[in-house]
Amino acid sequence: MSSQFQNAIAVAPHAAAAEAAVHILKEGGNAIEAMVAAAATIAVVYPHMTAIGGDAFWLIHEPGKSPIAIDACGASAAAATLDFYRQQGVSAIPIRGPLAANTVAGTISGWDAALEVSKSWRGKMPLAMLMADAIGRAREGITVTNSQYRSTESKRIELSSQAGFVETFLVNNTAPEAGSRFAMPRLANTLEYLAKAGLQDFYRGDISQSIAKDLVDVGSPVSRDDLVKHQALYREPLTVRHSLGTLYNMTPPTQGVVSLLILAMLDKIGLKGLDPLGAEYVHLCVETTKQAFAIRDKYVTDPAHMTVHPQSLLDDDIVSTLAAKIRRDRAAPWGKNATPGDTIWMGVIDKEGRAVSFIQSIYHEFGSGIVLKESGVNWQNRGASFSLDPKALLVIKPGKKPFHTLNPALVLFNDGRVMPYGTMGGDGQPQTQCAVFTRIANFGMSPQDAITAPRWLLGRTWGNPSDTLKLESRFDSSVFEGLHARGHEVESLGEFDESVGHAGALIRAKDGALTGGFDPRSDGAVIGY
Repeated sequence: MSSQFQNAIAVAPHAAAAEAAVHILKEGGNAIEAMVAAAATIAVVYPHMTAIGGDAFWLIHEPGKSPIAIDACGASAAAATLDFYRQQGVSAIPIRGPLAANTVAGTISGWDAALEVSKSWRGKMPLAMLMADAIGRAREGITVTNSQYRSTESKRIELSSQAGFVETFLVNNTAPEAGSRFAMPRLANTLEYLAKAGLQDFYRGDISQSIAKDLVDVGSPVSRDDLVKHQALYREPLTVRHSLGTLYNMTPPTQGVVSLLILAMLDKIGLKGLDPLGAEYVHLCVETTKQAFAIRDKYVTDPAHMTVHPQSLLDDDIVSTLAAKIRRDRAAPWGKNATPGDTIWMGVIDKEGRAVSFIQSIYHEFGSGIVLKESGVNWQNRGASFSLDPKALLVIKPGKKPFHTLNPALVLFNDGRVMPYGTMGGDGQPQTQCAVFTRIANFGMSPQDAITAPRWLLGRTWGNPSDTLKLESRFDSSVFEGLHARGHEVESLGEFDESVGHAGALIRAKDGALTGGFDPRSDGAVIGY
């Protein structure tokens, strides 16, 4: 069951971030201000999953108006050319290290752009108040979660050679134990400085000079000029008219089109009469995912480099053609080497009914592994998704945005409900979004029950390198058997496995009642009042 509230509500994969959001809401802040507070806090309390050295995307909805999106994705450095990488003697962009730290971190610019929207809502909360919780926790120390301990320990050997990693994330050269205290004083200083100087300082002020110097010192191609040129962009979200409402998701360079295609195809096929925990349901969700991934891999990149308009990929005739390829009795071939990734998704709805769906990431666990000496900022490795093949869709070019798995979602139901929802988990994101949406919208499950229910994952995600169809072991044995009979290569995961992501969802009913669900696979919470 899901708790119900009347005023405002927040969900996050770490309870402290949800608490930070609700504190701002109770003090009179709006959904955007609450989300900035949550974003700052989550970057401190879940340091293996996200950081201010990463990227972010926003979906923002104000009742009576069309949702807007914010693209806070940083582009590749001006020096990040094919020749640059050839001179480094590499045949592919490394996953870790300075050559992977080849894009600007856009997260902070997204906070700033969102707060500009907040001003139109008469938002007046001081930046220092929004960041106070994060600053205090970074300085005084957080309680290490099992998730942080496991990620640090599993990546300790791989990342210990990267500049700043040992000093920042290890204690006496070992992963900090779950339950122990863990502080990040340099990050606290950086956040405190930004709270006073303003968020643009990250790109054009003293902090940007410090960042640029430290990036150059470790061998990253990102320069101060790259930082100065960066700005977040306001976008019109992608949309699909579904039989149950209007669905919104993020534009490229994200895979938001994948999430929308899956749900649009399932709407064509129909799910009526199916068991939301059964083999046929999972099979149809997986098969539509394969079709959507094929479209993504053919077209989706930086929108400035796409050959088609992203919204056109959601045209009804394309959806119908893809849906017609799905066989209920047989799995299509698969083996796509899907993309892993670490991320957080969070949602907020304020007392005015304004909703935010937000996602923030550094890509892999700890991103590039590099932590900048002066600022304590852990830099992302999102640019590792670029290719060095000059003919590839994702070929690296100066000033090009990297492909993103990130895609925050929001739906305006026909019955007046509003639902921001999303998840982390690389290529698992659209698959988990599919599970959460259909179980709530098509099968009437509560947000909490829909998220708690066992999930699946086709392909790779963080911590799991195989391309099989993975199912949490809580699925009935008949589901494994039914999927195997249809030709799926099936693998069993743990009962509640982080591989299938950390999902969340919030719903505001037409009468203003608020409900939500958080992921028991995370350290999260739904908090409201």
